[in-house]
Amino acid sequence: MEAPASSAPAAAAAALLEDPAVPGSPLPFLLLSYPSGGGGGGGSGKHHPNYLMANERMNLMNMAKLSIKGLIESALNLGRTLDSDYAPLQQFFVVMEHCLKHGLKAKKTFLGQNKSFWGPLELVEKLVPEAAEITASVKDLPGLKTPVGRGRAWLRLALMQKKLSEYMKALINKKELLSEFYEPNALMMEEEGAIIAGLLVGLNVIDANFCMKGEDLDSQVGVIDFSMYLKDGNSSKGTEGDGQITAILDQKNYVEELNRHLNATVNNLQAKVDALEKSNTKLTEELAVANNRIITLQEEMERVKEESSYILESNRKGPKQDRTAEGQALSEARKHLKEETQLRLDVEKELEMQISMRQEMELAMKMLEKDVCEKQDALVSLRQQLDDLRALKHELAFKLQSSDLGVKQKSELNSRLEEKTNQMAATIKQLEQRNQLELELKQEKERRLQNDRSIPGRGSQKPESKMDGKHNMQEENVKLKKPLEESHRLQPHPTDEQDQLLLSGKPQVCQLCQEDGSLTKNVCKNCRGTFCDACSTNELPLPSSIKPERVCNPCHKHLMKQYSTSPS
Repeated sequence: MEAPASSAPAAAAAALLEDPAVPGSPLPFLLLSYPSGGGGGGGSGKHHPNYLMANERMNLMNMAKLSIKGLIESALNLGRTLDSDYAPLQQFFVVMEHCLKHGLKAKKTFLGQNKSFWGPLELVEKLVPEAAEITASVKDLPGLKTPVGRGRAWLRLALMQKKLSEYMKALINKKELLSEFYEPNALMMEEEGAIIAGLLVGLNVIDANFCMKGEDLDSQVGVIDFSMYLKDGNSSKGTEGDGQITAILDQKNYVEELNRHLNATVNNLQAKVDALEKSNTKLTEELAVANNRIITLQEEMERVKEESSYILESNRKGPKQDRTAEGQALSEARKHLKEETQLRLDVEKELEMQISMRQEMELAMKMLEKDVCEKQDALVSLRQQLDDLRALKHELAFKLQSSDLGVKQKSELNSRLEEKTNQMAATIKQLEQRNQLELELKQEKERRLQNDRSIPGRGSQKPESKMDGKHNMQEENVKLKKPLEESHRLQPHPTDEQDQLLLSGKPQVCQLCQEDGSLTKNVCKNCRGTFCDACSTNELPLPSSIKPERVCNPCHKHLMKQYSTSPS
Protein backbone atom coordinates (compact mmCIF):
# COMPACT_ATOMS: atom_id res chain seq x y z
CA MET A 1 0.00 0.00 0.00
CA GLU A 2 1.56 3.29 -1.10
CA ALA A 3 1.79 6.26 1.21
CA PRO A 4 -0.26 9.39 0.31
CA ALA A 5 1.54 11.97 -1.77
CA SER A 6 0.77 14.75 0.69
CA SER A 7 2.74 13.22 3.57
CA ALA A 8 5.73 15.22 4.81
CA PRO A 9 8.37 12.45 4.56
CA ALA A 10 7.32 11.63 0.99
CA ALA A 11 7.54 15.30 -0.01
CA ALA A 12 10.97 15.59 1.59
CA ALA A 13 12.08 12.43 -0.17
CA ALA A 14 10.89 13.72 -3.54
CA ALA A 15 12.75 16.98 -2.98
CA LEU A 16 15.93 15.10 -2.13
CA LEU A 17 15.65 12.89 -5.21
CA GLU A 18 15.12 15.88 -7.51
CA ASP A 19 17.85 18.15 -6.13
CA PRO A 20 21.37 16.66 -5.97
CA ALA A 21 23.48 17.61 -3.00
CA VAL A 22 26.35 18.90 -5.14
CA PRO A 23 25.66 20.45 -8.59
CA GLY A 24 27.59 18.77 -11.37
CA SER A 25 28.61 15.83 -9.20
CA PRO A 26 27.23 12.26 -9.44
CA LEU A 27 27.60 11.71 -5.68
CA PRO A 28 25.92 13.53 -2.78
CA PHE A 29 28.19 15.43 -0.46
CA LEU A 30 29.21 13.28 2.53
CA LEU A 31 30.03 15.03 5.81
CA LEU A 32 33.12 13.31 7.15
CA SER A 33 33.46 12.62 10.89
CA TYR A 34 37.01 12.47 12.22
CA PRO A 35 38.15 11.06 15.56
CA SER A 36 38.62 13.44 18.42
CA GLY A 37 42.40 12.97 18.46
CA GLY A 38 42.89 14.41 14.95
CA GLY A 39 44.56 17.76 14.45
CA GLY A 40 43.09 20.84 12.87
CA GLY A 41 41.60 24.13 13.90
CA GLY A 42 37.98 23.06 13.80
CA GLY A 43 37.31 23.81 17.47
CA SER A 44 36.17 21.55 20.28
CA GLY A 45 32.50 21.55 19.09
CA LYS A 46 33.29 19.42 16.00
CA HIS A 47 34.66 16.62 18.18
CA HIS A 48 31.57 16.43 20.35
CA PRO A 49 29.80 13.04 20.13
CA ASN A 50 26.53 14.70 19.09
CA TYR A 51 28.32 16.46 16.22
CA LEU A 52 29.91 13.22 15.05
CA MET A 53 26.58 11.40 15.25
CA ALA A 54 24.93 14.17 13.21
CA ASN A 55 27.61 13.78 10.54
CA GLU A 56 27.05 10.04 10.45
CA ARG A 57 23.29 10.51 10.12
CA MET A 58 23.77 12.94 7.22
CA ASN A 59 26.19 10.55 5.48
CA LEU A 60 23.81 7.61 5.82
CA MET A 61 20.84 9.65 4.61
CA ASN A 62 22.76 10.80 1.51
CA MET A 63 23.90 7.25 0.78
CA ALA A 64 20.31 5.97 1.18
CA LYS A 65 19.04 8.64 -1.18
CA LEU A 66 21.71 7.81 -3.78
CA SER A 67 21.14 4.06 -3.47
CA ILE A 68 17.34 4.34 -3.82
CA LYS A 69 17.59 6.72 -6.77
CA GLY A 70 20.11 4.48 -8.59
CA LEU A 71 18.03 1.38 -7.87
CA ILE A 72 14.84 2.93 -9.26
CA GLU A 73 16.55 4.24 -12.41
CA SER A 74 18.40 0.99 -13.15
CA ALA A 75 15.31 -1.13 -12.45
CA LEU A 76 13.14 0.95 -14.78
CA ASN A 77 15.80 0.77 -17.51
CA LEU A 78 16.13 -2.99 -16.99
CA GLY A 79 12.40 -3.60 -17.27
CA ARG A 80 12.17 -6.96 -15.49
CA THR A 81 11.71 -8.49 -12.04
CA LEU A 82 14.80 -8.08 -9.85
CA ASP A 83 16.44 -10.99 -8.03
CA SER A 84 18.99 -11.34 -5.25
CA ASP A 85 21.97 -11.26 -7.69
CA TYR A 86 21.22 -7.71 -8.86
CA ALA A 87 24.13 -5.55 -7.61
CA PRO A 88 22.24 -2.24 -6.99
CA LEU A 89 19.63 -4.14 -4.97
CA GLN A 90 22.32 -5.79 -2.84
CA GLN A 91 23.90 -2.39 -2.15
CA PHE A 92 20.49 -0.98 -1.17
CA PHE A 93 20.09 -3.69 1.50
CA VAL A 94 23.64 -2.99 2.78
CA VAL A 95 22.83 0.74 3.13
CA MET A 96 19.55 -0.03 4.91
CA GLU A 97 21.40 -2.37 7.28
CA HIS A 98 23.86 0.42 8.16
CA CYS A 99 20.95 2.83 8.74
CA LEU A 100 19.22 0.38 11.10
CA LYS A 101 22.47 -0.33 12.99
CA HIS A 102 23.25 3.35 13.60
CA GLY A 103 23.02 4.21 17.28
CA LEU A 104 21.99 0.73 18.46
CA LYS A 105 22.40 0.06 22.18
CA ALA A 106 24.79 -2.81 22.89
CA LYS A 107 23.49 -5.81 24.84
CA LYS A 108 26.04 -7.49 27.10
CA THR A 109 26.34 -11.27 26.72
CA PHE A 110 28.89 -13.91 27.72
CA LEU A 111 30.75 -13.37 24.42
CA GLY A 112 30.82 -9.59 24.76
CA GLN A 113 28.64 -6.77 23.47
CA ASN A 114 26.12 -7.62 20.74
CA LYS A 115 24.32 -5.19 18.41
CA SER A 116 21.46 -6.51 16.28
CA PHE A 117 18.66 -4.66 14.44
CA TRP A 118 16.37 -7.70 14.55
CA GLY A 119 14.89 -6.54 17.88
CA PRO A 120 13.40 -3.27 16.49
CA LEU A 121 12.05 -5.09 13.41
CA GLU A 122 10.20 -7.55 15.64
CA LEU A 123 8.20 -4.62 17.03
CA VAL A 124 6.59 -3.97 13.62
CA GLU A 125 4.16 -6.89 13.98
CA LYS A 126 2.80 -5.24 17.14
CA LEU A 127 2.24 -1.95 15.28
CA VAL A 128 1.05 -3.35 11.93
CA PRO A 129 -0.74 -6.71 12.17
CA GLU A 130 0.00 -7.48 8.51
CA ALA A 131 3.72 -7.72 9.35
CA ALA A 132 3.14 -10.77 11.57
CA GLU A 133 3.18 -12.98 8.48
CA ILE A 134 6.66 -11.75 7.52
CA THR A 135 8.00 -12.26 11.05
CA ALA A 136 6.60 -15.80 11.21
CA SER A 137 8.07 -16.63 7.79
CA VAL A 138 11.49 -15.36 8.88
CA LYS A 139 11.42 -17.42 12.07
CA ASP A 140 10.45 -20.56 10.12
CA LEU A 141 13.37 -20.32 7.69
CA PRO A 142 15.73 -23.23 8.52
CA GLY A 143 19.02 -21.69 7.31
CA LEU A 144 18.97 -18.61 9.56
CA LYS A 145 20.89 -18.94 12.83
CA THR A 146 21.76 -15.36 13.81
CA PRO A 147 19.63 -12.23 14.47
CA VAL A 148 21.48 -10.39 11.68
CA GLY A 149 20.41 -13.01 9.13
CA ARG A 150 16.78 -12.78 10.32
CA GLY A 151 16.85 -8.98 9.97
CA ARG A 152 18.21 -9.22 6.41
CA ALA A 153 15.52 -11.75 5.46
CA TRP A 154 12.82 -9.48 6.97
CA LEU A 155 13.96 -6.52 4.80
CA ARG A 156 13.85 -8.64 1.63
CA LEU A 157 10.37 -10.01 2.35
CA ALA A 158 9.04 -6.52 3.14
CA LEU A 159 10.42 -5.20 -0.17
CA MET A 160 8.80 -8.10 -2.05
CA GLN A 161 5.42 -7.20 -0.51
CA LYS A 162 6.00 -3.47 -1.30
CA LYS A 163 5.31 -2.66 2.36
CA LEU A 164 8.81 -1.61 3.45
CA SER A 165 8.00 2.12 3.49
CA GLU A 166 4.77 1.57 5.44
CA TYR A 167 6.47 -0.61 8.07
CA MET A 168 9.38 1.81 8.52
CA LYS A 169 7.01 4.78 8.98
CA ALA A 170 5.00 2.89 11.58
CA LEU A 171 8.20 1.98 13.43
CA ILE A 172 9.65 5.51 13.36
CA ASN A 173 6.43 7.06 14.65
CA LYS A 174 6.74 4.99 17.88
CA LYS A 175 9.90 6.55 19.29
CA GLU A 176 8.97 5.54 22.85
CA LEU A 177 9.35 1.90 21.78
CA LEU A 178 12.53 2.55 19.78
CA SER A 179 14.20 4.21 22.77
CA GLU A 180 14.68 0.75 24.26
CA PHE A 181 16.95 -0.23 21.36
CA TYR A 182 18.48 3.06 20.10
CA GLU A 183 20.44 5.95 21.53
CA PRO A 184 18.64 9.34 21.63
CA ASN A 185 20.72 10.73 18.72
CA ALA A 186 20.48 7.64 16.49
CA LEU A 187 19.25 7.90 12.90
CA MET A 188 15.95 6.11 13.62
CA MET A 189 15.21 8.60 16.43
CA GLU A 190 15.89 11.75 14.38
CA GLU A 191 14.39 13.48 11.34
CA GLU A 192 16.71 11.64 8.92
CA GLY A 193 14.89 8.39 9.68
CA ALA A 194 11.56 9.90 8.60
CA ILE A 195 13.17 11.22 5.39
CA ILE A 196 14.55 7.78 4.53
CA ALA A 197 11.12 6.25 5.20
CA GLY A 198 9.66 8.75 2.73
CA LEU A 199 12.31 7.86 0.16
CA LEU A 200 11.30 4.20 0.39
CA VAL A 201 7.88 5.02 -1.12
CA GLY A 202 9.49 5.17 -4.57
CA LEU A 203 10.49 1.50 -4.32
CA ASN A 204 6.84 0.46 -4.69
CA VAL A 205 7.28 0.65 -8.48
CA ILE A 206 9.90 -2.14 -8.37
CA ASP A 207 9.05 -5.83 -8.64
CA ALA A 208 11.49 -8.11 -6.77
CA ASN A 209 11.59 -11.87 -6.20
CA PHE A 210 13.99 -13.57 -3.74
CA CYS A 211 14.69 -17.21 -2.89
CA MET A 212 15.50 -17.28 0.84
CA LYS A 213 16.11 -20.99 1.30
CA GLY A 214 19.35 -21.27 -0.65
CA GLU A 215 20.84 -17.91 0.39
CA ASP A 216 23.34 -17.59 3.25
CA LEU A 217 22.30 -14.34 4.93
CA ASP A 218 24.21 -14.97 8.19
CA SER A 219 27.75 -14.70 6.85
CA GLN A 220 27.37 -11.89 4.31
CA VAL A 221 29.76 -8.94 4.73
CA GLY A 222 27.83 -5.65 4.80
CA VAL A 223 30.27 -3.26 3.07
CA ILE A 224 29.05 -0.38 0.87
CA ASP A 225 30.57 -0.52 -2.63
CA PHE A 226 31.19 3.08 -3.71
CA SER A 227 32.59 2.15 -7.15
CA MET A 228 29.16 1.75 -8.77
CA TYR A 229 28.26 5.34 -7.80
CA LEU A 230 31.55 6.90 -9.06
CA LYS A 231 30.74 7.08 -12.77
CA ASP A 232 31.95 10.10 -14.69
CA GLY A 233 29.39 11.90 -16.87
CA ASN A 234 29.51 12.56 -20.62
CA SER A 235 30.25 16.27 -20.16
CA SER A 236 33.79 17.45 -20.77
CA LYS A 237 33.48 20.80 -19.03
CA GLY A 238 36.20 21.72 -16.59
CA THR A 239 33.83 22.75 -13.80
CA GLU A 240 32.04 19.39 -13.84
CA GLY A 241 35.37 17.55 -13.83
CA ASP A 242 36.49 19.52 -10.78
CA GLY A 243 33.24 18.68 -8.99
CA GLN A 244 33.69 14.98 -9.74
CA ILE A 245 37.28 15.01 -8.48
CA THR A 246 36.16 16.81 -5.28
CA ALA A 247 33.44 14.23 -4.68
CA ILE A 248 35.90 11.38 -5.30
CA LEU A 249 38.38 12.87 -2.81
CA ASP A 250 35.59 13.18 -0.24
CA GLN A 251 34.66 9.54 -0.79
CA LYS A 252 38.33 8.56 -0.48
CA ASN A 253 38.60 10.37 2.88
CA TYR A 254 35.42 8.68 4.06
CA VAL A 255 36.75 5.23 3.08
CA GLU A 256 40.05 5.92 4.83
CA GLU A 257 38.20 6.99 8.00
CA LEU A 258 36.08 3.82 7.83
CA ASN A 259 39.27 1.81 7.38
CA ARG A 260 40.74 3.39 10.53
CA HIS A 261 37.62 2.52 12.51
CA LEU A 262 37.82 -1.07 11.27
CA ASN A 263 41.48 -1.26 12.25
CA ALA A 264 40.57 -0.09 15.76
CA THR A 265 37.84 -2.75 15.93
CA VAL A 266 40.30 -5.42 14.83
CA ASN A 267 42.77 -4.29 17.51
CA ASN A 268 40.06 -4.51 20.16
CA LEU A 269 39.15 -8.01 19.01
CA GLN A 270 42.79 -9.02 19.08
CA ALA A 271 43.07 -7.74 22.65
CA LYS A 272 40.01 -9.80 23.60
CA VAL A 273 41.57 -12.88 21.97
CA ASP A 274 44.78 -12.33 23.94
CA ALA A 275 42.79 -12.00 27.18
CA LEU A 276 40.90 -15.20 26.40
CA GLU A 277 44.15 -17.03 25.70
CA LYS A 278 45.54 -15.91 29.05
CA SER A 279 42.39 -17.05 30.88
CA ASN A 280 42.52 -20.34 28.98
CA THR A 281 46.12 -20.88 30.11
CA LYS A 282 45.14 -20.12 33.70
CA LEU A 283 42.22 -22.58 33.54
CA THR A 284 44.53 -25.24 32.08
CA GLU A 285 46.91 -24.79 35.00
CA GLU A 286 44.04 -25.02 37.50
CA LEU A 287 42.80 -28.16 35.75
CA ALA A 288 46.24 -29.75 36.08
CA VAL A 289 46.32 -28.87 39.80
CA ALA A 290 42.84 -30.41 40.24
CA ASN A 291 43.93 -33.58 38.46
CA ASN A 292 46.98 -33.87 40.71
CA ARG A 293 44.78 -33.39 43.76
CA ILE A 294 42.38 -36.11 42.55
CA ILE A 295 45.30 -38.52 42.08
CA THR A 296 46.54 -37.73 45.59
CA LEU A 297 43.08 -38.33 47.04
CA GLN A 298 42.80 -41.64 45.19
CA GLU A 299 46.15 -42.78 46.60
CA GLU A 300 45.10 -41.72 50.09
CA MET A 301 41.80 -43.58 49.66
CA GLU A 302 43.62 -46.74 48.69
CA ARG A 303 45.84 -46.38 51.72
CA VAL A 304 42.81 -45.92 54.02
CA LYS A 305 41.19 -49.02 52.51
CA GLU A 306 44.31 -51.06 53.19
CA GLU A 307 44.46 -49.77 56.77
CA SER A 308 40.79 -50.58 57.36
CA SER A 309 41.17 -54.09 55.99
CA TYR A 310 44.26 -54.59 58.17
CA ILE A 311 42.35 -53.40 61.28
CA LEU A 312 39.45 -55.74 60.53
CA GLU A 313 41.78 -58.70 60.29
CA SER A 314 43.54 -57.76 63.51
CA ASN A 315 40.20 -57.40 65.30
CA ARG A 316 39.25 -60.90 64.33
CA LYS A 317 42.50 -62.35 65.66
CA GLY A 318 43.05 -60.10 68.73
CA PRO A 319 41.42 -60.23 72.20
CA LYS A 320 38.05 -58.71 72.96
CA GLN A 321 39.56 -55.91 75.08
CA ASP A 322 41.23 -54.34 72.10
CA ARG A 323 38.14 -54.48 69.92
CA THR A 324 36.55 -51.41 71.51
CA ALA A 325 39.57 -49.20 70.80
CA GLU A 326 39.93 -50.62 67.37
CA GLY A 327 36.18 -50.04 66.73
CA GLN A 328 36.61 -46.41 67.64
CA ALA A 329 39.59 -46.14 65.30
CA LEU A 330 37.58 -47.86 62.58
CA SER A 331 34.66 -45.45 63.02
CA GLU A 332 37.06 -42.53 62.80
CA ALA A 333 38.61 -44.02 59.68
CA ARG A 334 35.17 -44.47 58.13
CA LYS A 335 34.29 -40.90 58.97
CA HIS A 336 37.54 -39.73 57.44
CA LEU A 337 36.84 -41.85 54.33
CA LYS A 338 33.37 -40.34 54.00
CA GLU A 339 34.80 -36.85 54.17
CA GLU A 340 37.41 -37.68 51.57
CA THR A 341 34.73 -39.19 49.32
CA GLN A 342 32.60 -36.06 49.62
CA LEU A 343 35.66 -33.95 48.84
CA ARG A 344 36.36 -36.08 45.80
CA LEU A 345 32.79 -35.57 44.55
CA ASP A 346 33.15 -31.81 44.99
CA VAL A 347 36.42 -31.85 43.08
CA GLU A 348 34.83 -33.86 40.26
CA LYS A 349 31.95 -31.37 40.01
CA GLU A 350 34.41 -28.50 39.90
CA LEU A 351 36.36 -30.36 37.20
CA GLU A 352 33.21 -30.80 35.09
CA MET A 353 32.43 -27.12 35.49
CA GLN A 354 35.96 -26.20 34.39
CA ILE A 355 35.66 -28.48 31.35
CA SER A 356 32.33 -26.88 30.32
CA MET A 357 33.86 -23.42 30.74
CA ARG A 358 36.81 -24.47 28.60
CA GLN A 359 34.45 -25.67 25.85
CA GLU A 360 32.59 -22.37 25.96
CA MET A 361 35.89 -20.51 25.71
CA GLU A 362 36.91 -22.58 22.69
CA LEU A 363 33.57 -21.79 21.02
CA ALA A 364 34.06 -18.10 21.76
CA MET A 365 37.55 -18.28 20.26
CA LYS A 366 36.21 -19.80 17.06
CA MET A 367 33.53 -17.13 16.72
CA LEU A 368 36.08 -14.39 17.33
CA GLU A 369 38.39 -15.87 14.70
CA LYS A 370 35.49 -15.92 12.25
CA ASP A 371 34.70 -12.28 13.05
CA VAL A 372 38.36 -11.32 12.52
CA CYS A 373 38.35 -13.06 9.13
CA GLU A 374 35.23 -11.13 8.13
CA LYS A 375 36.82 -7.84 9.16
CA GLN A 376 39.94 -8.69 7.16
CA ASP A 377 37.81 -9.40 4.07
CA ALA A 378 36.09 -6.06 4.57
CA LEU A 379 39.47 -4.32 4.78
CA VAL A 380 40.60 -5.98 1.52
CA SER A 381 37.45 -4.85 -0.28
CA LEU A 382 37.87 -1.30 1.04
CA ARG A 383 41.49 -1.17 -0.13
CA GLN A 384 40.39 -2.34 -3.57
CA GLN A 385 37.74 0.38 -3.68
CA LEU A 386 40.38 2.95 -2.71
CA ASP A 387 42.60 1.79 -5.60
CA ASP A 388 39.64 2.11 -7.97
CA LEU A 389 39.03 5.66 -6.73
CA ARG A 390 42.67 6.60 -7.34
CA ALA A 391 42.59 5.15 -10.87
CA LEU A 392 39.39 7.06 -11.62
CA LYS A 393 40.99 10.27 -10.33
CA HIS A 394 43.99 9.84 -12.69
CA GLU A 395 41.69 9.11 -15.62
CA LEU A 396 39.63 12.26 -14.97
CA ALA A 397 42.80 14.36 -14.72
CA PHE A 398 44.05 12.95 -18.04
CA LYS A 399 40.70 13.68 -19.73
CA LEU A 400 40.77 17.25 -18.41
CA GLN A 401 44.27 17.82 -19.83
CA SER A 402 43.30 16.35 -23.21
CA SER A 403 40.17 18.54 -23.38
CA ASP A 404 42.25 21.68 -22.60
CA LEU A 405 44.70 20.73 -25.38
CA GLY A 406 41.83 20.18 -27.83
CA VAL A 407 40.33 23.60 -27.01
CA LYS A 408 43.71 25.25 -27.56
CA GLN A 409 44.19 23.55 -30.95
CA LYS A 410 40.68 24.53 -32.04
CA SER A 411 41.28 28.17 -31.08
CA GLU A 412 44.51 28.21 -33.14
CA LEU A 413 42.70 26.64 -36.10
CA ASN A 414 39.93 29.26 -35.86
CA SER A 415 42.49 32.07 -35.90
CA ARG A 416 44.15 30.58 -38.99
CA LEU A 417 40.82 30.20 -40.75
CA GLU A 418 39.97 33.81 -39.96
CA GLU A 419 43.28 34.95 -41.48
CA LYS A 420 42.66 32.89 -44.64
CA THR A 421 39.10 34.28 -44.86
CA ASN A 422 40.45 37.83 -44.67
CA GLN A 423 43.04 37.04 -47.38
CA MET A 424 40.39 35.53 -49.67
CA ALA A 425 38.12 38.58 -49.14
CA ALA A 426 41.00 40.89 -50.09
CA THR A 427 41.76 38.78 -53.20
CA ILE A 428 38.11 38.83 -54.31
CA LYS A 429 38.03 42.59 -53.85
CA GLN A 430 41.18 42.95 -56.00
CA LEU A 431 39.65 40.69 -58.67
CA GLU A 432 36.53 42.84 -58.76
CA GLN A 433 38.68 45.97 -59.16
CA ARG A 434 40.62 44.25 -61.90
CA ASN A 435 37.44 43.21 -63.66
CA GLN A 436 36.22 46.80 -63.54
CA LEU A 437 39.53 48.02 -64.96
CA GLU A 438 39.37 45.43 -67.74
CA LEU A 439 35.87 46.53 -68.66
CA GLU A 440 37.00 50.16 -68.78
CA LEU A 441 40.04 49.16 -70.83
CA LYS A 442 37.92 47.20 -73.26
CA GLN A 443 35.54 50.12 -73.66
CA GLU A 444 38.49 52.42 -74.25
CA LYS A 445 39.92 49.93 -76.75
CA GLU A 446 36.64 49.73 -78.67
CA ARG A 447 36.35 53.49 -78.66
CA ARG A 448 39.86 53.83 -80.07
CA LEU A 449 39.20 51.21 -82.72
CA GLN A 450 36.12 53.11 -83.81
CA ASN A 451 38.12 56.32 -83.93
CA ASP A 452 40.89 54.61 -85.93
CA ARG A 453 38.42 53.25 -88.44
CA SER A 454 36.71 56.61 -88.83
CA ILE A 455 40.06 58.44 -89.30
CA PRO A 456 42.34 56.70 -91.88
CA GLY A 457 45.40 58.65 -90.87
CA ARG A 458 45.37 57.27 -87.38
CA GLY A 459 45.51 53.64 -88.48
CA SER A 460 49.26 53.64 -87.99
CA GLN A 461 48.74 54.39 -84.28
CA LYS A 462 46.72 51.18 -83.70
CA PRO A 463 49.66 48.93 -82.86
CA GLU A 464 50.98 51.58 -80.50
CA SER A 465 47.65 51.88 -78.62
CA LYS A 466 47.39 48.13 -78.47
CA MET A 467 50.85 47.91 -77.00
CA ASP A 468 49.99 50.59 -74.39
CA GLY A 469 46.85 48.73 -73.34
CA LYS A 470 48.73 45.48 -73.28
CA HIS A 471 51.40 47.05 -71.10
CA ASN A 472 48.79 48.35 -68.66
CA MET A 473 47.13 44.96 -68.50
CA GLN A 474 50.44 43.26 -67.76
CA GLU A 475 51.09 45.72 -64.91
CA GLU A 476 47.68 44.97 -63.42
CA ASN A 477 48.34 41.23 -63.74
CA VAL A 478 51.67 41.59 -61.94
CA LYS A 479 49.99 43.53 -59.12
CA LEU A 480 47.31 40.84 -58.73
CA LYS A 481 49.79 37.97 -58.84
CA LYS A 482 51.76 39.21 -55.84
CA PRO A 483 49.13 38.55 -53.09
CA LEU A 484 48.26 35.18 -54.65
CA GLU A 485 51.89 34.10 -54.82
CA GLU A 486 52.41 35.12 -51.19
CA SER A 487 49.46 33.00 -49.90
CA HIS A 488 50.02 29.90 -52.10
CA ARG A 489 53.07 28.05 -53.32
CA LEU A 490 53.74 27.83 -56.99
CA GLN A 491 52.92 24.45 -58.51
CA PRO A 492 54.19 23.21 -61.89
CA HIS A 493 51.52 22.56 -64.50
CA PRO A 494 52.21 19.83 -66.99
CA THR A 495 49.59 21.26 -69.34
CA ASP A 496 51.97 23.96 -70.69
CA GLU A 497 53.60 21.49 -73.09
CA GLN A 498 50.17 20.32 -74.25
CA ASP A 499 49.20 23.95 -74.92
CA GLN A 500 52.30 24.38 -77.09
CA LEU A 501 51.35 21.25 -79.02
CA LEU A 502 47.84 22.61 -79.53
CA LEU A 503 49.24 25.91 -80.81
CA SER A 504 51.54 24.13 -83.23
CA GLY A 505 48.78 21.84 -84.52
CA LYS A 506 45.95 24.43 -84.98
CA PRO A 507 45.84 27.31 -87.49
CA GLN A 508 46.93 30.66 -86.10
CA VAL A 509 43.44 32.27 -86.14
CA CYS A 510 41.78 33.90 -83.06
CA GLN A 511 38.48 32.21 -82.33
CA LEU A 512 36.95 35.47 -81.02
CA CYS A 513 38.05 38.27 -83.39
CA GLN A 514 39.05 35.95 -86.34
CA GLU A 515 42.25 37.90 -86.87
CA ASP A 516 45.03 36.12 -88.71
CA GLY A 517 48.54 37.40 -88.60
CA SER A 518 51.86 37.25 -86.91
CA LEU A 519 50.42 38.19 -83.52
CA THR A 520 51.11 35.84 -80.60
CA LYS A 521 48.38 33.30 -79.99
CA ASN A 522 47.48 31.93 -76.53
CA VAL A 523 45.47 28.93 -75.29
CA CYS A 524 42.64 29.53 -72.76
CA LYS A 525 43.23 27.31 -69.70
CA ASN A 526 39.47 26.92 -69.17
CA CYS A 527 38.01 26.11 -72.65
CA ARG A 528 41.35 25.22 -74.44
CA GLY A 529 40.57 27.63 -77.30
CA THR A 530 43.13 29.70 -79.32
CA PHE A 531 42.95 33.45 -78.86
CA CYS A 532 45.10 36.50 -79.56
CA ASP A 533 46.67 38.64 -76.85
CA ALA A 534 43.87 41.19 -77.00
CA CYS A 535 41.15 38.54 -76.53
CA SER A 536 42.99 36.64 -73.71
CA THR A 537 44.46 39.33 -71.48
CA ASN A 538 42.79 38.13 -68.25
CA GLU A 539 44.11 35.71 -65.60
CA LEU A 540 42.11 33.94 -62.90
CA PRO A 541 42.75 31.10 -60.38
CA LEU A 542 40.97 27.99 -61.73
CA PRO A 543 39.68 24.96 -59.74
CA SER A 544 42.49 22.86 -61.21
CA SER A 545 45.24 25.31 -60.22
CA ILE A 546 45.77 27.75 -57.35
CA LYS A 547 48.07 29.92 -59.51
CA PRO A 548 46.23 32.43 -61.76
CA GLU A 549 46.03 31.15 -65.37
CA ARG A 550 45.36 32.96 -68.70
CA VAL A 551 41.73 32.72 -69.84
CA CYS A 552 39.75 34.21 -72.72
CA ASN A 553 37.36 37.12 -72.23
CA PRO A 554 34.12 35.05 -72.41
CA CYS A 555 35.47 32.53 -69.88
CA HIS A 556 36.59 35.42 -67.67
CA LYS A 557 33.06 36.91 -67.60
CA HIS A 558 31.52 33.50 -66.93
CA LEU A 559 33.94 32.70 -64.11
CA MET A 560 33.52 36.15 -62.51
CA LYS A 561 29.74 35.67 -62.42
CA GLN A 562 30.24 32.23 -60.89
CA TYR A 563 32.65 33.57 -58.24
CA SER A 564 30.34 36.49 -57.39
CA THR A 565 27.34 34.16 -56.82
CA SER A 566 29.37 31.67 -54.70
CA PRO A 567 32.24 33.56 -53.00
CA SER A 568 33.32 30.51 -50.96
